[in-house]
Amino acid sequence: MRILSALRTSILALAVLSFAVVTAQAGTGAISIRIVKAGFFVGGSAGSGTFTYQKHSYPLSIGGISAGLVFGGAKITFSGTADKVYSVSDIEGVYAAAGAGAAATSGNGVIVLTNQKGVVLSLSGRQKGLMVNLDLSGMAISLK
Repeated sequence: MRILSALRTSILALAVLSFAVVTAQAGTGAISIRIVKAGFFVGGSAGSGTFTYQKHSYPLSIGGISAGLVFGGAKITFSGTADKVYSVSDIEGVYAAAGAGAAATSGNGVIVLTNQKGVVLSLSGRQKGLMVNLDLSGMAISLK
């Protein structure tokens, strides 16, 4: 009888653990952002966007700074995925990536950014305007 009781307890514990692991798995959402960026050695950016996660859409506010060799102005439209999301609030934070690029009139770009919560944005899009940069950029995203 003790063996059966121990077996039932083990199976129940395994079932509870399995449920906890399944509910704790990270998800993926869709993100689209529009940013206006300008600078002369020090740059700034501001914009908005939408984060879609678990069939719900959430408006975003975006701001950032750049330091280094920055010159010009551009309008940037990106879309892509947000990976390693456990809850909607995980999208908020400061994202960073080292980058280099140049666009005159227009150009396509791909960028991968990570925030302090481990969320990874994989974005691709288009830049319009004249922007030359060799900088370390940061971008803050918050829910509106």
